[in-house]
Amino acid sequence: MRREWLQALSRMTYGIYVLTAAQEGEYNGMIASWVSQVSFEPPLILAAVHPNRYTHSLMDQSGAFALHALHKEQRGHLDRFKGDEPQAKFHGLSWSRGETGSPVLDDCLASYECRVRHSLQPGNHTLFIGEIVAARLGKDSEPLTILDYQGTYLGCD
Repeated sequence: MRREWLQALSRMTYGIYVLTAAQEGEYNGMIASWVSQVSFEPPLILAAVHPNRYTHSLMDQSGAFALHALHKEQRGHLDRFKGDEPQAKFHGLSWSRGETGSPVLDDCLASYECRVRHSLQPGNHTLFIGEIVAARLGKDSEPLTILDYQGTYLGCD
């Protein structure tokens, strides 16, 4: 990709989310920023995930995921959910298994549990389109975005 295209893409803004999934007793969470609502009726959310991510295989196998909007005070989750040990990411956090079996964090701005309705791989990331089957509102605070992060995820690292 051209250098100026990468620079232009680095100026797109996104929220920072924790994306979780589980399958047969295994669970994981990761940081996600390529996320968007894509439909109101039915309520659909899109999450782009690279196939080399462990969470990708859990989402693919289980057909479900949970997405968590973070507040600024949760900046520490960025390093936590970038770690390699799945269970360690959740250590000390209050969470439970949701309706879909995915881990749902108790402390966040909002959480959305989704059943995968479609998945597409138009490029190097899989687009998981999930229908919201459960949602929770949490703390009313300012959301964490890539402006609070080290930079925009460009999908090439």
